[in-house]
Parts: sequence; structure tokens; C-alpha cells
Amino acid sequence: MRQLPLDIATEPARSFESFVPGQNTHAVAHLRQVTQQTAPVFLWGASGVGKTHLLQATANHVQQQGGRVAWFDATQPLPWYIEDTVHVVVLDNCDLLDEARQHAAFALFIEATTLGIPVLGAARLPPVDLPVRDDLRTRLGWGHVFAVQALSEPEARAALRREADRRGLFLSDEVMDYLLTHFARDLKHLMTLLDRLDEFALVHKRAITVPLLKQMLTEEGP
Repeated sequence: MRQLPLDIATEPARSFESFVPGQNTHAVAHLRQVTQQTAPVFLWGASGVGKTHLLQATANHVQQQGGRVAWFDATQPLPWYIEDTVHVVVLDNCDLLDEARQHAAFALFIEATTLGIPVLGAARLPPVDLPVRDDLRTRLGWGHVFAVQALSEPEARAALRREADRRGLFLSDEVMDYLLTHFARDLKHLMTLLDRLDEFALVHKRAITVPLLKQMLTEEGP
């Protein structure tokens, strides 16, 4: 069992407040109340839409209320187990679970259900399409299922602006336009680009401009 808090030293703790909900307000509202229910919750959507952010925001929210979270994903070594003092179980990247981890996830699900502990799952596919054993697929999908939607252009712009302000960076409208018209509105990718651009500007001691951004992409690749 991986006991949170998460080891994310280079970025602020992910929270509901730092998540731009867009069309995902119902999912966020539901996750805020997750400890008050026992039915499982499943988030699905394309890479970069914020599924893991929402899982981590939920975990941090639970911890701030004095609860404990058990976090499992497709890369975590076996064996998997939970304790009866856990308040929420998280299963991330369910579409990537190998056979052994599918078996472990199913066992965890049964144990959590017996103990009345809610299970949160996430994947790039809806439960019905998951490439996992039938009994696990069925259980992941019997509760509340939310399709996490990508942000619109104005919403992605607002998210970038807020993160730039947090860092004390000035992003001109020209730079914002370039980022949002030349790259997918995948916040994970956009935030990675912002990380690189921030560091590149510091190294070269220059303001962030479109020419600097193009220079970075030429020298380092997209």
C-alpha cells in the first residue's frame, strides 16, 4: 500500500482549488463528498485531461480532514493490501494493469467493499471497454462513472494564466495564442511546456516571447 502524501516535491500539492473544472463540475462536487458514500467512483478520459489531478486532489482533501488514503497504480509492486483504518482506496491507470495486478485490484475491491471503503478508479477508457478481467470491469463500472472532459480554449488559457501568475511569469497574449494554437489543449503537456519555457528563459536571461519559445523548440524539440 502506498500511503499518501504524494511525493511531488517540484510542484504544489494538487487540489480542487487548483483544478479548472470546465465541464467537470459534477465530478468535482461528487469527489469532494467521497468519504460520505460507499459506492465506487470511476473517472475516464484522454491522457492529460486531469484524471490523476482529481484523484490526488481527492486524496489530499481526505488527508486534510484527517483521513488515510491507499493509492495503487499499474507501476506499483505487489503485494497490494489495505488496512481497516483507510478511508479511501485509489486505483489509477486501470487500463494498464497486468494480469497479476488485475487480480490484486479485484481482491482490494472486494475487501474495500466489505469494509465500506469507497474505491476511486481512473483510466483512459470507460469501464465497459477496459482490457481487464470481467469481474473487475463490472465492479469498476457499477458505481458513479464520470467522463472527464478536456478544457475549452478559454478555460485552458485561464489555467495557463493562473499557473504563470503563481510562478511570477509574464505570458503575453501572443505567447498564449501560440501555445494554444500549436499544441493540444492537454494541460499536462501545456504545463510541461511552461516548466521548460520558464527554465529556458532563466538560463538565457531573456523574457518569455514567441521567438524564445520557438528557439527552445528548435534546440530541445517539441
